[in-house]
Amino acid sequence: MENKLYYHDAYIKKFSAELITQKEDESGRIYAILSQTAFYPTGGGQPFDTGFLNGVEVVDVEEVDGEIRHYIKGKLAEGNPVEGAIEWDRRFDHMQQHAGQHILSASFEDLYGYKTVSFHLGKDTLTIDLDTENLSADEAAKVEELANQVILKNRPIVTKWVDEEELKQYRLRKELSVSNNIRLVIIPDFDYNGCGGTHPNSTAEIGSLKILGWEMQKKRVRVEFVCGKRVLNKLGQKHEVIKELTALLNAPEQDMSSTVIRLLAQNKDLEKTIEEMKDQLLKFEANEIIESGKNDMVSTVFQNRSIQELQKLARLLVSTAEDKIFLLASENEEKLQFVFAKGKKTEGDLKGLSQRALSIIDGKGGGNDTLVQGGGKWMTGEEFMQKVTGIIQ
Repeated sequence: MENKLYYHDAYIKKFSAELITQKEDESGRIYAILSQTAFYPTGGGQPFDTGFLNGVEVVDVEEVDGEIRHYIKGKLAEGNPVEGAIEWDRRFDHMQQHAGQHILSASFEDLYGYKTVSFHLGKDTLTIDLDTENLSADEAAKVEELANQVILKNRPIVTKWVDEEELKQYRLRKELSVSNNIRLVIIPDFDYNGCGGTHPNSTAEIGSLKILGWEMQKKRVRVEFVCGKRVLNKLGQKHEVIKELTALLNAPEQDMSSTVIRLLAQNKDLEKTIEEMKDQLLKFEANEIIESGKNDMVSTVFQNRSIQELQKLARLLVSTAEDKIFLLASENEEKLQFVFAKGKKTEGDLKGLSQRALSIIDGKGGGNDTLVQGGGKWMTGEEFMQKVTGIIQ
């Protein structure tokens, strides 16, 4: 553990080391191994550090077979000392989030006995999965309040290496996955947890914690939250959204909910009115088509009409003109679609007519004895009608 400087002091931002070796992995990525490092590798739910080695960017850090691999954009000069610098804002953010997760998990367990079974530290938010199928808003609020009380009390966060015998002195929140090199992260009189991550020296450095929401995931509750500077970032984002909405809705923040409810109701009424007007237009359209048709089969061509609209119009037509067959076609962007419908006083094999029409456009379709529909390759509606008429005759 001596060469892992982040375990000695999580606040080390710069360090010096010797280059032990640099190689390429199986995928061709270049990595360097140093005599010591302050770069934290991915592990325990915490992402890796980024930064620079002699000005060369470090884009990933992994521990493989006990070695810390620094994946870099380019090669380091052999034989020179290595000066490393980690991206501190990223590291301190991870320290805040990870420590906040310890406190939140301990708060859930202390108040309600809900154990944390998994943890994920993402780019914008964090999640923990709780071993429960239910979480109420009241429970979440009380847990959040306790977590923030612990943060505000400025309690120390202590790391300690112990052996199995010393471990018996502590009441751990979860079972350990290792039996040697045991590292505890301790918030005295509140949380004792085995952890290999980086954390600040006190709870006050976490700043604050906010639960954003939760959902069910495989019979467990997944809680999403943020800590530290991320709380301010989220607040800033939400504030900007609210400012835009207050301007768009012309309503103050406290009236926004009622204004949106009113607008949604108005929109629903407008949609209903539009549908009623569409129905009226279809009826007028149906009457015009019927009046224009002198033969037993009446055909009409449209542009950019959906198959649903054609079906609705066809049903209106045959309900009024029960002694006729109607062929409605629509020239859409990349295909031609059609609907065949016949009134109940007509005879004829509608499915047979449809199959012959589909053969013209290499199409597919289906339906029943009174209404069929289909679509296929694009051609003009006029050409389609002429070919269908030619087949029928």
